[in-house]
Amino acid sequence: MIASTPNCSYALGSSDAEHDRLMRQGARLAPITERFFRDAGIGPGQRVLDLGSGVGDVAMLAARLVGPSGEVVGVERDPRTITRARTRVAEAGFLNVSFMHSDVDQIASEKTFDAVVGRFILMYVPDPIEVLRSILGMLRPGGVVAFQEPTWAPSIALVAHLPLWSTALSVSQETFFRTQANPELGLTLHRLFQEAGLPAPTLNLEMPLGCDRDFIRSPCDALCSLRPKIEELNVCVEKLGEFGDLLSRLQAEVEEASAVIAWPGIVGAWARKPEPL
Repeated sequence: MIASTPNCSYALGSSDAEHDRLMRQGARLAPITERFFRDAGIGPGQRVLDLGSGVGDVAMLAARLVGPSGEVVGVERDPRTITRARTRVAEAGFLNVSFMHSDVDQIASEKTFDAVVGRFILMYVPDPIEVLRSILGMLRPGGVVAFQEPTWAPSIALVAHLPLWSTALSVSQETFFRTQANPELGLTLHRLFQEAGLPAPTLNLEMPLGCDRDFIRSPCDALCSLRPKIEELNVCVEKLGEFGDLLSRLQAEVEEASAVIAWPGIVGAWARKPEPL
């Protein structure tokens, strides 16, 4: 899930731990993304371009939807991550998925696509409008553009009564902002699509809620993946205490309050490339 410019690198890195976190996240978000893709009209026989493929979760999900008669091409910038994605695809037995090693704004393809999709990728590029414009040339008329991007503000608001959780999410949000990523990009998709030359998109918002240890672990693991950037950028983490037992303390706070927490909201936006007049 690496962005396309040295001015805005993927803040979470490409360690084995981060790859594992992405796979756990992918499994949890799969039903949300699948519903979104189906609503957008992605289905059998289509040729799909997946931007910022990461370790391949979205590409494999799309491959299941398009079936053996369809094709998915994933685009990923980080060589180590794309190697992991190719291994996973081979182990899963997908014959209709391939990956392209490229920045998302430098994709070269002679064939057109029926859909261009992405999850949590536009938030990392400095000019998402230009990325959206660039993919339109590879999309057939009537083809689908479908992206899911986050908004952290609602989840932070929902844990305002949980001091440690509030601090943890706020630190993550602040770190993303300082790396020039935009953790609130989801709420701008309506405008971005139109400025890129697309119709106003169909939008939805989903926010996973939970309180079990695995659910709580994901935001905590993301914070740990962000730790090198947190230290590099001198983001204040004094109120978090030691990272070693952070997960246990976060879980204890939720249990003591009999509360649930929310992952960042997931804004889905899709639209079709206009047909020629």
